[in-house]
Amino acid sequence: MSIIGAFIMPHPPIIIPAVGKGEEAKISKTVNAYRKAAELIASMKPETILVTTPHSVTYADYLHISPGSSAKGSFARFGAPQAAAEFTYDTEFVAALTGEAKKAGIPAGTFGEKDPSVDHGALVPLTFVNEACKSPYRLVRCSVSGLGPLVHYNYGKCIAETAEKLGRRTVIIASGDLSHKLKVDGPYGFAKEGPEFDRQATDAMKSAGFMRFLTFDNEFCEAAAVCGLPSFTIMAGAFDRIALQTDFLSYEGPFGVGYAVCAFTPLGKDESRDFGSQYMEYRHKAMNKRRGSEDAYVRLARLSLESWVGKGRRISAPEGLPDEMLQKCAGVFVSLKKDGILRGCIGTILPTQENTAEEIMRSAVSAGTRDPRFSPVAPDELPDIVYSVDVLGAPEPVSSESELDVKRYGVIVQAGGGRCGLLLPDLPGIDTVKAQLHIAMRKGGIKPSDSYSVERFQVVRHT
Repeated sequence: MSIIGAFIMPHPPIIIPAVGKGEEAKISKTVNAYRKAAELIASMKPETILVTTPHSVTYADYLHISPGSSAKGSFARFGAPQAAAEFTYDTEFVAALTGEAKKAGIPAGTFGEKDPSVDHGALVPLTFVNEACKSPYRLVRCSVSGLGPLVHYNYGKCIAETAEKLGRRTVIIASGDLSHKLKVDGPYGFAKEGPEFDRQATDAMKSAGFMRFLTFDNEFCEAAAVCGLPSFTIMAGAFDRIALQTDFLSYEGPFGVGYAVCAFTPLGKDESRDFGSQYMEYRHKAMNKRRGSEDAYVRLARLSLESWVGKGRRISAPEGLPDEMLQKCAGVFVSLKKDGILRGCIGTILPTQENTAEEIMRSAVSAGTRDPRFSPVAPDELPDIVYSVDVLGAPEPVSSESELDVKRYGVIVQAGGGRCGLLLPDLPGIDTVKAQLHIAMRKGGIKPSDSYSVERFQVVRHT
């Protein structure tokens, strides 16, 4: 095959001597592993090096490939403008990859570039490669996206297919750090999920157990403040049904960020490593398990959206609903997630329908079709949508932040001109009242200098 090797490599600028100015000695394991990896790449004499980086231009629903014939990059933003390099792009590979992605139904291409300069996610590993590699190579620089893990995995398959069709000796560098939440005194603080993510991710690297990259829970990854997972998943897809030799070169996290270096060499076909199909089976089982544990609230939300998207009609309240859904009125928010990522959320602060069931049915359809932040849910997405239903209690005014609790209470912030921002309680990544209020105000277009009022409310969450 034409993918002759792949490397997971972190991208801390501090390991560049002109940036670190001696501080790089504190991550000497990573530096030494980097040099070994660069020497291995040089020995392979690649014609093309493809870098996946989370620090190029990124989009929620599109995988960007850097266009043009060449690009420059430097560490000027890290205080070392003299540390710079210029690269020649493999334009034939880029064009072929765009075509392969299109055939696979993957939204990828060269549109939407905001900054042509080579980002540090690519520049850090390539600096070491350039020191070791005397043979010329051409570069392909690929971003990641907000799309799900299977899309990234299948994109990796497109990369492998492109290299094979062109007969291009290609090395992949999957640039990415691990958790940014390893130490209390680190720049991003500590979360228990941080070291646990790094343990699981490095175990997957050592064994080439790429199914783990596909199945990490998104909320777990957000809590761990993970950087490189989509890059790793693209690389994994490039080795679909391929046996690998692994060489785990280093791991350390002295600054509170996890850095791992690992090399992968293909050995030949291995049909048991069809992780794309295995992931589809995993999702199907998860969906059946999820539906088997739905309560009446969540089931009603799902049936409402499935009927509207799949058949174009609203459902009537089914028989057998609990009395509380038919006899009580309440504001309701329905939230949709896909691959752990928000796909839509719409609701009402106060009841607008004759009962809670009607409120759920209307909010579910609106969340899937009218949330302005997202395109409408398509029929083929329905099996992957995860629903939650928040039934709101009556709002009550508060006079100080001491009366709020991000885990227990949602907030409603209102100001003149009909401006209003609402945020539900107990949301991932929102740990302080100040952050909760800030987001609610931003949603309502309310400035801190404006005169505003705050109300709190409790919810009963059905998931």
